[in-house]
Amino acid sequence: MLPYGRQVIEEDDIAAVVEQLRSDWLTQGPAVAKFEEALCGLTGARYAVAVSSGTAALHLAALAAGVRSGDTGVTSDVTFVASANCIRYAGGSPRLVDVDPRTGHISLEALRAEVARLKSKGTPPKVIVPVDFSGSVADLEGVRAIADSVGAIVIEDAAHSLGATYTARDGATRNAASCAHTQMAILSFHPVKHITTGEGGAITTNDEGAYRTLLELRTHGITKDPAKLKQVDGPWYYEQQSLGYHYRITDLQCALGLSQAKKLGRFVARRRELAARYDKAFAAGAFPTVVRPLGQPPATVSSYHLYVINLVARAGETLAQVSQRRRALYDGLREKGIGPQVHYIPVHRQPDFVAAGLANGDFPGADTYYAGCLSLPMFPGMVDGDVERVVDAVGSVLLQNAS
Repeated sequence: MLPYGRQVIEEDDIAAVVEQLRSDWLTQGPAVAKFEEALCGLTGARYAVAVSSGTAALHLAALAAGVRSGDTGVTSDVTFVASANCIRYAGGSPRLVDVDPRTGHISLEALRAEVARLKSKGTPPKVIVPVDFSGSVADLEGVRAIADSVGAIVIEDAAHSLGATYTARDGATRNAASCAHTQMAILSFHPVKHITTGEGGAITTNDEGAYRTLLELRTHGITKDPAKLKQVDGPWYYEQQSLGYHYRITDLQCALGLSQAKKLGRFVARRRELAARYDKAFAAGAFPTVVRPLGQPPATVSSYHLYVINLVARAGETLAQVSQRRRALYDGLREKGIGPQVHYIPVHRQPDFVAAGLANGDFPGADTYYAGCLSLPMFPGMVDGDVERVVDAVGSVLLQNAS
């Protein structure tokens, strides 16, 4: 089975973990700080705080942004549920915003309308969490302008976009998670992401105050900083000054992450090569009449965490009928040894969000996107022949369904 995503672990990655196992430190040691320094180098952000998962990163970012009970936050309807759950973890209430069905990215028009609605109710959002979908960066400047109008903090969910870039309106090229136009960003190091630590995540920021807060929140809200202690009872003394969490990442994970970080450029370059092969194949013959690769927002160069196609709706076809054809394609590919995936079920469809009254609104863009989306295999360990195999299988299944 050729999966939609898979880690690439090489002998030097294994050696790095073995070396760490033989060291004095398995956790809370120097490898964590070294990995954080490497992340700063990869993103251009001033600070990085490595944690146990991308979800933990989102939770701590929401807390550091000041989200508390009674606050609201806004995020994209097409994302993994953690992008919205982090607001709930902090005690707030998430509001979902529709997407552009062509790109899967948050709609600035819908975001502007939702922020205006919340402001008119006297509950302007505390945070806005734009999602870098599939590997390309959201319009962070556009989101930031809307956020600034109500004093909201922007947290870039860059779980999909490590290694991606975007061109700012001033002409400068910025990296995903650089925090050039956001207060914080989060990363994920799950095995299907660009680099992996097994499980793991990080928050980046250019704000020293947020950085110090995140460090404490990562470890139970505990500090040993003499300048912050209420009293001193010896060199062993520490104080819990806020309610934090055990969201630490281990030195074993960071040893793997450090080894992987050195390969990010190679991994991303290979993903882009594979995407270019897919693009060329799906632009040929009859493919443009039946499938369409996910559109890329302008001014961004994707790092292709995912390669998504959408089925082209037929004349007069309902979304339910498109969805039926997507299911047939999904099943047909699996029968041929190819494991596609769907990213994502819109959050407003999740039963827990419906029951909690958090799925209110109209989401035509998200529903249109979801009906026909399918993620095809995309990881740097693929060979060129794998792309040809996938494309041939997609053509074969679609041809069978058309006959």
